[in-house]
Amino acid sequence: MKIVGLTGGIGSGKTTVAKMFQDLGVPLYIADEKAKELMNTSKVIKRKLIALFGDNAYKNEVLNKPFIASKIFNNKEYLHKMNAIVHPKVASNFKKWLKKQNAPYIIKEAAIIFENQQQSNYDIIITVTANLDNRILRLLKRDKTTKEKIMAIVNNQLTDQEKVRLSDYEIINDTLDITKQQVVKIHKELLKASL
Repeated sequence: MKIVGLTGGIGSGKTTVAKMFQDLGVPLYIADEKAKELMNTSKVIKRKLIALFGDNAYKNEVLNKPFIASKIFNNKEYLHKMNAIVHPKVASNFKKWLKKQNAPYIIKEAAIIFENQQQSNYDIIITVTANLDNRILRLLKRDKTTKEKIMAIVNNQLTDQEKVRLSDYEIINDTLDITKQQVVKIHKELLKASL
């Protein structure tokens, strides 16, 4: 079974593309969703995040996202320390999930594969790209955020060009119909390669 990493910059539409693969019957693991879940359910992560950020890290026993975001957006050291707490737990959770799968390949959606030098954990990597203006518009609608906050995240990630250069495939996600065609084409190639 091949492990296919699906990545891309914030607002590129990774989850939309991942769900297109899932609709084709491909098992899907979304690392960011699992990380958010574990930050609220793992006592070990909770304890370590409170030690890192202080008591405001959680509000009514739930992760205080606005507070954490304000801490990590402009402080890479906090971001790295938080990732060092959360990512090993997600990796362990993924390994357990993977053992239960039975398919020619699975998709693991993860935003910062290259930024964390994790590319060796994947057999194939697909990068989703989209026009930056489209990405900003999507995020303004989805996250009720500001352009400044979006650009702070964009600037913490590698450029699309750098990600594409390191990837096996690129999916350009500007028009859903065309995106779907690209997903189907790659899906067929991956199935053929696994025979």
